[in-house]
Amino acid sequence: MPRETVAEFTVDHVQVLDREGTVDTDLEPDLGEERLEELYRLMKLARRFEERAIALQRRGEIGTYAPAIGQEAAQIGSASALAAEDWMTTSFRESAAYLARGTPIDRLLCYAMGMEEGAEVPEGSRSMPPSIAVGSQALHGVGIGWGQAMLGEEGASLVYFGDGATSEGDVYEALNLAGVYDARTVFFCQNNQYAISVPREEQSRAETLAQKAIAAGIEGIQVDGNDVLGVYAVTRAALARAREGRPTLVEAITYRRSMHTTADDPSVYREPEEERDWEAYDPIDRFETYLRERGVLDDELIAAIEERVEADLEEGIERAMDERDSVDPAEMFDYAYADLPPWVERQREAFEEGPGGASGDGTSAGGHGE
Repeated sequence: MPRETVAEFTVDHVQVLDREGTVDTDLEPDLGEERLEELYRLMKLARRFEERAIALQRRGEIGTYAPAIGQEAAQIGSASALAAEDWMTTSFRESAAYLARGTPIDRLLCYAMGMEEGAEVPEGSRSMPPSIAVGSQALHGVGIGWGQAMLGEEGASLVYFGDGATSEGDVYEALNLAGVYDARTVFFCQNNQYAISVPREEQSRAETLAQKAIAAGIEGIQVDGNDVLGVYAVTRAALARAREGRPTLVEAITYRRSMHTTADDPSVYREPEEERDWEAYDPIDRFETYLRERGVLDDELIAAIEERVEADLEEGIERAMDERDSVDPAEMFDYAYADLPPWVERQREAFEEGPGGASGDGTSAGGHGE
């Protein structure tokens, strides 16, 4: 029985800025000093936003939150490569990407507070609201990219998901659809090493996650996800190919230095030595080293950027708090039915009365099987 190799594939890995902050000039994207400084400011803003969001959750000001401390280069670098006509679709961990697209801080916090106003797509924006169901947004992203191809639009679609989502059927289906219909889509996987508590090596026997593109007949490429210049260059090239009907799966190798969500305790499943190893490759520190050596940054400018970041955060948090105080939470009962059923009426009354109200703990208001 004859047996021969019928196909062979490779997956490239790209790194422009190494872990010591030295740049590969052959791969370095052509960015002016002002743009480089803006990338740095956005990364600093994203880091502090995540820290403040965790603090707000601990004080009960916002709901469960999924931070992405350590993943700033992956998100800021990729989202900054988007053009105005491109669409962005995300999971629940892409606050940094939204900030890079100019989403106001108070909008992100309103979403975290459970206010529907925070999930609106602002007029003129091409950033979809976050998707909570793991991997489902890949289908939304490829649908947008397919639609752009059919309409002959200039833009492309960038969709984010994590390493765990690559084990979901939705992502496989989306990759295949993109290959079959030349959807103008870039799939951006942030491989942050853990799907909640399950380490990457226990999620898949595949040597890389980028190679999952090969089965769909599209290109897969890996990039150092803590290298903002590498991420920017790879994503920009992938978006250019997508606009020509050639989709790509980008696997960004990074590390989630924070918890999966504020309901999680990573010390149960991660060793401190591992966290210290990755801390040495912090994306902001690496980029700062490069910018200092290039003469873009100095102590005075860094202090000014940090001051601006803190001021922007204070203003954004204050706006979100004001908006929250102006909303009646009981309105959530008003829009599920055209005519409010009696049992929902009673639930609303119990909610408004609170735990100490006439309805006691509210259990008497529940249930509609009567």
